[in-house]
Amino acid sequence: MSKLTLAQAEKIVDVALATRKAQNFKPLSVVVLNDAGDTICMKREDNTSLLRTGIATAKAWGALGMGCGGRELERRAKANPAFFATVTEIAEGRMVPVPGSVLIRDAGNEIIGAVGVSGDVSGNDEICAVEGIKAAGLKPDTGDPA
Repeated sequence: MSKLTLAQAEKIVDVALATRKAQNFKPLSVVVLNDAGDTICMKREDNTSLLRTGIATAKAWGALGMGCGGRELERRAKANPAFFATVTEIAEGRMVPVPGSVLIRDAGNEIIGAVGVSGDVSGNDEICAVEGIKAAGLKPDTGDPA
């Protein structure tokens, strides 16, 4: 299993923000965590609202904690809201089961980290995360079946 490097994390964040600008999405916060849940890289754009970095972190942390991307987390949360309320409490609020939380997989398909993006609608957040992960030469896992 490979490890997520600082250079890869920086590439993910920078390309996610460049994608945001090219698509004219709202300002974003982007957080990249390694497989242990440690923040490797984070950027918060000017004019991003106060809670966005916390939301982005919770998106990434929740995906890592449950081992699936935001789209699968969203399906599971809708199917079993009581369970996800409990999981969110156990996770001390670090669980936002929506798109924009994307697992990072290496060439061997192992989870090496996660990206959380927040600032626009969840689908647009996810687009930015996916483009960043791909640009770093890694595989995004949004939680949708391949």
